[in-house]
Amino acid sequence: MASVGICGSDVHYWTKGKIGDFIVKEPMILGHESGGIVARCGPGVKNLQVGDRVAIEPGVPCRVCEYCKSGRYNLCLDIIFCATPPIHGSLRNYYTHPSDFCYKLPEHVSLEEAALLEPLSVAVHACRRSGVTAGCCVLVLGAGPIGLLNMMVAKAFGATKVFITDISDSRLAILANSTRNSWFDGHSVTYLKVLYPRTTSGNNATRFVTKNHGLLYNEIANFPLSPIMNV
Repeated sequence: MASVGICGSDVHYWTKGKIGDFIVKEPMILGHESGGIVARCGPGVKNLQVGDRVAIEPGVPCRVCEYCKSGRYNLCLDIIFCATPPIHGSLRNYYTHPSDFCYKLPEHVSLEEAALLEPLSVAVHACRRSGVTAGCCVLVLGAGPIGLLNMMVAKAFGATKVFITDISDSRLAILANSTRNSWFDGHSVTYLKVLYPRTTSGNNATRFVTKNHGLLYNEIANFPLSPIMNV
């Protein structure tokens, strides 16, 4: 293994010992955002050879259920996912993985970038599911790594305006730095600090209050939103 990212799920397993029904009951190796170099191949491997640099897709489905056969293998009920109890992850020197879920990297993609492909795929999937297209105005709730990727992918998909919010000053500071480069500009990306959610009595609607104590809805009222992504 050459590069392994630390996902929020890894942090949760490390600090909380569980995520929902997935409970760590014995020592478990973390890590599922990975890039590496092939050190050895099994006798049946045809698509890779020793020395190939690869990105690893961490979820391996059963390949035979209805979801798998229809191309929606990410929904497979029997999927085996790296660093999800009781399955060990890839944060180690050597790791064995099915070859059809290892993808050879082109020369211009680094092994560090390979580890980012799994979270990038999350953002691509979210934008596709949300229907982001050219001219869209998008609201991303959450400015962590996945939120930033959703912002970037939404822009790449053609969104003309992206609003992104968070309650964390440190995350918004990173976001402010990223919007200063030549690809993003202040007219296409707006970041807002949200202080707290406020539930309106009567209709149970949650409205988010921004730093200047105005409602988030009012901050973006002049922009008809299409997709809203809560990350």
